[in-house]
Amino acid sequence: MSNKPSDKSGKEDKNKQGKEYPVNMPDTPFPMRGNLAKREPDWVKQWQDKKIYQRIRKAAAGRPQFILHDGPPYANGNIHIGHAVNKILKDIVVKSRGLAGFDAPYVPGWDCHGMPIEIQIEKLYGKNLSATEVQEKARAYAKEQVENQKKDFIRLGVLGEWGNPYLTMNHGNEANEIRALARLLEKGYVYRGLKPVNWCFDCRSALAEAEVEYQDRRDPEIDVGFPFAEQDKIATAFGLDKLPSDKGYAVIWTTTPWTIPANQALNVHPEFDYALVETEKGLLIVAEERAKLPSSEEGRTLLQKRYGLNNWKILATAKGAALEGIRFKHPLYEMHEGFRRFSPIYAEEYVTMDTGTGIVHSAPAYGVDDFLSCKRHGMKDDEILNPVMANGHYASTLPLFGGMMIWDASKLICNTMQEAGTLFNLDMMTHSYMHCWRHKTPIVYRATSQWFAGMDVKPNDTDMTLRETALKGVEETTFYPDWGKARLQGMIANRPDWTLSRQRQWGVPMAFFVHKETGELHPRMLELLEEIAKRVEKEGIEAWQTLDPKELLGDEADQYEKNKDTLDVWFDSGATHLTVLRGSHAKELRFPADLYLEGSDQHRGWFHSSLLTSSMLDGCPPYKMLLTHGFVVDGEGKKMSKSMGNVIAPQKVSDTLGADILRLWVAATDYSGELSISDEILKRVTEAYRRIRNTLRFLLSNTADFDPAKDAVAIDELLEIDRYALASMKSLQDEVMAHYEKFEFHPIVAKLQTYCSEELGSLYLDILKDRLYTSGEVSKARRSAQTALWHITHALLRLMAPILSFTMEEAWAVFASKEEFEKSDETLFTLTAYSLPEIKDEKALLDKYGKLKAIRADVMKELEEVRISGKIGSSLQAEIEIRASGDKYSLLKSLDDDLKFLMITSKADVVEVADEKDESISVKPSAFEKCDRCWHYRGDVGADSKHPHLCARCAANLFGEGEDREFV
Repeated sequence: MSNKPSDKSGKEDKNKQGKEYPVNMPDTPFPMRGNLAKREPDWVKQWQDKKIYQRIRKAAAGRPQFILHDGPPYANGNIHIGHAVNKILKDIVVKSRGLAGFDAPYVPGWDCHGMPIEIQIEKLYGKNLSATEVQEKARAYAKEQVENQKKDFIRLGVLGEWGNPYLTMNHGNEANEIRALARLLEKGYVYRGLKPVNWCFDCRSALAEAEVEYQDRRDPEIDVGFPFAEQDKIATAFGLDKLPSDKGYAVIWTTTPWTIPANQALNVHPEFDYALVETEKGLLIVAEERAKLPSSEEGRTLLQKRYGLNNWKILATAKGAALEGIRFKHPLYEMHEGFRRFSPIYAEEYVTMDTGTGIVHSAPAYGVDDFLSCKRHGMKDDEILNPVMANGHYASTLPLFGGMMIWDASKLICNTMQEAGTLFNLDMMTHSYMHCWRHKTPIVYRATSQWFAGMDVKPNDTDMTLRETALKGVEETTFYPDWGKARLQGMIANRPDWTLSRQRQWGVPMAFFVHKETGELHPRMLELLEEIAKRVEKEGIEAWQTLDPKELLGDEADQYEKNKDTLDVWFDSGATHLTVLRGSHAKELRFPADLYLEGSDQHRGWFHSSLLTSSMLDGCPPYKMLLTHGFVVDGEGKKMSKSMGNVIAPQKVSDTLGADILRLWVAATDYSGELSISDEILKRVTEAYRRIRNTLRFLLSNTADFDPAKDAVAIDELLEIDRYALASMKSLQDEVMAHYEKFEFHPIVAKLQTYCSEELGSLYLDILKDRLYTSGEVSKARRSAQTALWHITHALLRLMAPILSFTMEEAWAVFASKEEFEKSDETLFTLTAYSLPEIKDEKALLDKYGKLKAIRADVMKELEEVRISGKIGSSLQAEIEIRASGDKYSLLKSLDDDLKFLMITSKADVVEVADEKDESISVKPSAFEKCDRCWHYRGDVGADSKHPHLCARCAANLFGEGEDREFV
């Protein structure tokens, strides 16, 4: 594919051959049909062969930097439409920042460790591989996936360091991640402890907050009675001498029957009022408002509606605080000696009255609030009951239910409580429940021994906790859209400690030596971590796997064991501000980055982990701005899924319509919400593209024989409407650049489309055709128009380049002179925004032609009505008379005889009237003959006997000195 036409003129002799009265119709090698799908791959190859990205970097050297740090996609599977949206948005940002005069490099990256790849290796090779084999095969698999995805990203027209991307699995990055862990350990953020964490039975590992999604699930909701064990204390708490019966229950409500075997306490709110209620089922303790007598059918209470009670009496009430410490029997107390234990009441303010009885059952191994409550009341780690194993089955030692999968055991647990007389009610309910984002299976909170980064720990180098530092960082960050701030703020404010450890093999090791008896880290751990990091830098994480502790610990080796945990994969990507911005790509990038740009789910993902790691390491955010985009849905707003058949693959769009169509769709869509895509939507985008391309073709063809060095008209000498056109372009460029600066792309597309179709297509270019085609070929009138078009084309190509990258590069190759093309280093992307010439009376011109456009619109309506009536064909067949008063008359009269060119009629007269109420527009068909060349109807057609079919104007333009124009 030729990148530069050899003949810049674009004129063909055939335009004059066989024509007695030729018009100026230059041609252009820029085709009307883009044929993008077929031709774009040639541009991709050219950009790679010519190292265009490197040329851009060379041209931008020395400019102020703008750093967009790439959030790494996961190296697994083909890219989908969401990936395409993300990468195209980043490319538009980077290119627009280059346009604004910045040095804006783009280093793409990939997240390479973690569960999904390890699962793929298990699927391909089985589950019995050694850790070394898993790491070897996972590394090879990730490398293959990176290459596949890279090819598709490049095809989208995204320019970047594709030959030198960052990979979290690069040995240097893995080593620096270990060094980052060492710094956190040194500062005092890292500790080991038993806590309930999000646990997936399929992953058999803890999950990060970002790896949890919510789906509807149908579960039993049960009301369970905990039998009275200390009747005298209950009586005292309620201000009674004695209870009327020894039989009674504290009643709880739960949707997780499987946690009942691990119950160890009950929680009430200290300020809530609780009622001791006498019923036919015995005495019950529930929140008072759940036991009040119903005032109407709609007001039926818990006791009547759920427990089937018809008569009851509230004997006494007490604040929750009065019940503190009273013990109750486990609901399965009578069913097996293994459950003959007691559950004390702890008063806790987290208890709510949203659902249930106002009393909460507490299984500290399976709930964060439960765990914290029991710990606050003195429960030790080794006293916490944790019968659920990593695979979701109860330990074989659990009475009655040992060995069962917890979900399967729920029915038996309920039946057993029914038999014990402690199950008060059972219903089924659908509720939103935690699921693993990989396996789409339900997950639980499960207490395990993990490594954590403490959110409320004060490190030894500052008085602020991690939570406080991170929240301060949120305040310092600019958000696009601004609602992202509250979202991230809320997540940081309420999140638990960060579970850093994972129980997997394909990940950066938490390379600790732990004392076998005390569980303490080796006293030289910081020094040892640096030694391990040096080895990982050479050999990768595999170096930790093969390391013999004796190599580093000598005689102490027998006292210590190697920690088998790996770092949360979110730590991998979250630490790239260190491992990449200041590590593998420190020469190209810098810290902090100006912008992180990802999907809105990354408030709990990459944005979140990056903020926490940077807050711990540097005391500030790693970014100045955060931009989020929504998810892609189909034309009806439905989520895309293969089963529904509504998936649109970016590869298919590129291969059929072209990547520029996809880029235009992305830019034209308000990405702050959901992005809708369908074949119908893409069809509309394609139509919009064609209109833009046709405008470009007109501009390129009509400047094809224009050499600015010898043909340009001085700006002050341009015709008035040409000066207006430049002023209008300048106004548009200012607006577009302001939108680019705020990352607002859909208003840019809307304004550029409107400009091409209305300001240019329906106004300026439409008016200009007569002058371009019928004026003398080298006349001032024509050269004035071409001068304006040349400047406008320069500006327009650059403004559109970040969005329609392939098309504008193609147009630049056609439009630029040989010298300009070489000066740009053969690419439009080395150029900054075009410096349009200054127009002295810019504001006045914009005001004047703004008013003229409004009048012209009224004239067009009148012309259209007459055309519909059949009295005229084209507007040139018409003569108009505009009756106007005051300033309006003066405005129209100022154009003199050029008014007809503005209105594209053969004649236009202005008549002054006294008052606005007398104003009117009249249209009539011309009585004169039509000129064969300019198609105007004029009384001087045939005035020159040598040219009986020409008007005097065309005769002068062809054979004389030409017509003289001043305004239009």
